[in-house]
Amino acid sequence: MPTPLIELQNVDKVFSNGTVALKRLSLAVGAHEFVSLLGPSGCGKSTALRLIAGLGSVSAGRIDWAGRSGPATDRDIGFVFQEPTLMPWATVFKNVYLPLRLARRGKSEVADRVMDAIAKVGLSGFENAYPRELSGGMKMRVSIARALVTEPKVLLMDEPFAALDEITRFKLNNDLLELWQDQSWTVIFVTHSVYESVYLSNRIVVMAARPGRVVANLDVMAPYPRDENYRTSEPYNQHCRTVSSRLHEAMGQ
Repeated sequence: MPTPLIELQNVDKVFSNGTVALKRLSLAVGAHEFVSLLGPSGCGKSTALRLIAGLGSVSAGRIDWAGRSGPATDRDIGFVFQEPTLMPWATVFKNVYLPLRLARRGKSEVADRVMDAIAKVGLSGFENAYPRELSGGMKMRVSIARALVTEPKVLLMDEPFAALDEITRFKLNNDLLELWQDQSWTVIFVTHSVYESVYLSNRIVVMAARPGRVVANLDVMAPYPRDENYRTSEPYNQHCRTVSSRLHEAMGQ
């Protein structure tokens, strides 16, 4: 078996107040997979994502990257949070440029790269707009572009579309899949939605309530690209029923 790109081995996370968020969580993710973490609120999905990103330390166990121990590097990951977290005083261009500026890359040196990231998320022509001039979906596109501009190997996404209306969410799901296929990233996507996880993923990891742990690994055997025909197909509905059943079981564990 090829070495996983990311491997969590018996990871525990206990917070300073004594809360046990994760207990012996083991998970391997291969290159170019689209993996969704699905589970009830409080099961540690976001905590696991933050540990993978190096935004916290494990209490026990280990996280390996492509066979090496230690935290992720800036080039390993891009992180898209639940909220766009844009700087309201800065243009779209400057918001996307931010991680490169923090890496001390000159604006003129990376201007084309920033513009390319903006184009990839469908915002060409809005590079001089401010967040107050954008819709919720457009703000999230800026957040995704900001994660893409570092050209990461892995895109970590923490319920990025949860607050959006259904039509916008469907559109961004489609655009994300197109980008994933084009860029050959690995994506780890946190969601509460069975339907979203089945539409996007080639594997769904179901987690039980606190302390968080993996209770099911479910392959979604449906070809890409996926479109609205897939959303209304019997295979999609069957996958959703299977995943819903395993999630219901997990909530009782």
